[in-house]
Amino acid sequence: MSHSIVSSRIHEKQHVTVIGAGIVGVCCAINLVREGFHVTVIDKEGVAAGASSGNAGAISPGSCIPLSEPGGFKKVPKWLFHQDGPLVVQPTYALQVMPWLVRFLKAGTRKQFQHASTALHRLHSRTHKCYRPILEFANAMHLIRRSGALTAYETSGAFESSKSGWALRAAHGVKYDVLGRNEIQELVPALDGRIQHAVLQHDHGYVVDPYTLVTTLFEAAYRAGTNYLREKAVAIDSRDGEVCVRFESGESIRSNYVVVAAGASSAELLKSIGLKVPLERQRGYHLHLPDAQIQLPLPVSFSSGKFYATPMQTGIRLAGTVEFARKTAPPNYARADALARLASRWLPGLKTEGASRWMGNRPCLPDSLPVIGAAPQHPRILFAFGHGHNGMTSASTTSRIIADIAANRPPCIDISPYQIDRFL
Repeated sequence: MSHSIVSSRIHEKQHVTVIGAGIVGVCCAINLVREGFHVTVIDKEGVAAGASSGNAGAISPGSCIPLSEPGGFKKVPKWLFHQDGPLVVQPTYALQVMPWLVRFLKAGTRKQFQHASTALHRLHSRTHKCYRPILEFANAMHLIRRSGALTAYETSGAFESSKSGWALRAAHGVKYDVLGRNEIQELVPALDGRIQHAVLQHDHGYVVDPYTLVTTLFEAAYRAGTNYLREKAVAIDSRDGEVCVRFESGESIRSNYVVVAAGASSAELLKSIGLKVPLERQRGYHLHLPDAQIQLPLPVSFSSGKFYATPMQTGIRLAGTVEFARKTAPPNYARADALARLASRWLPGLKTEGASRWMGNRPCLPDSLPVIGAAPQHPRILFAFGHGHNGMTSASTTSRIIADIAANRPPCIDISPYQIDRFL
């Protein structure tokens, strides 16, 4: 008897509510449907309405370098006083975000850095394996390409300073090749010939259209019986073996489990069960070039500018930058426009006319790790949020973990590094 038939008989009367219709929530919905659960997805903003549609599209199984590194405190003056860098703090938000930044810097001790690196590798290294059944279920294999990805270094100094990071990746078993100028030009002729150093990670890839991927997965879950409610969840409560989700409209829904996968909005929901997590909204920008006039065979990340150039179905997407700002602050699209100037420097002939601009919020925790697992005292409330810059990569493994927990199986990996009690 197949596993799917056994699962459907075990869970056919069990109902799971998933809060959030981004890549993480939708992958959770598919894996829960495959287990035989009845699923309802809730999202007031719509499917793929946030960072799940506007990201760089990177699928990075070798991504295991936390954002907070040893010695990071030296960069704080740049964040505060240089408003054109890859990471900035708007002055009007500096005092409010300072406690988060202090925790972020503390996460950069060598011990914490190594711990987070191991946990990131454990989560990300399984991304292709965990995506396969999801993509096959939705007939969406063509939406993720395992093309490899190139990291380009604009200077020899930048390349030299990166070597410790590559050594750490190698220690985790990540495979890569260091390329010289001729190999770079042969692989990506569009790159400026002055780039003499680059690293190729063969197992990386990209999503050809993030919005299409998320909506295609959701449509597959919907065809399989998933319900969708366009409501705003404002509170959750667990009692008598059920979980109740209350909506802004005054209505509510009860289910056997609830999965909180609401991205940057997740922290507000957790307050209703007495939990507080240091989840910060990091604003990211992209510039989408529909007629770039150059060809990229694979994604290229630029080390100094901290941005990606990804060849998508509808053009080349330039994405990156981190900005801390008030939730209500208007987008600073000058940061998106700056990506065009940076990219044009290293991609001669790049056409930036006709570009569209986007800004969205990434849900980031100070230790660079997401929150995955069950709520203390509330085992039927499951968490799947805080994936930061790695949501597309992390979603598949995270959703497998959530399905394992709901199905009362041991998770596919050790989830102790991701549990919420590290903040309590």
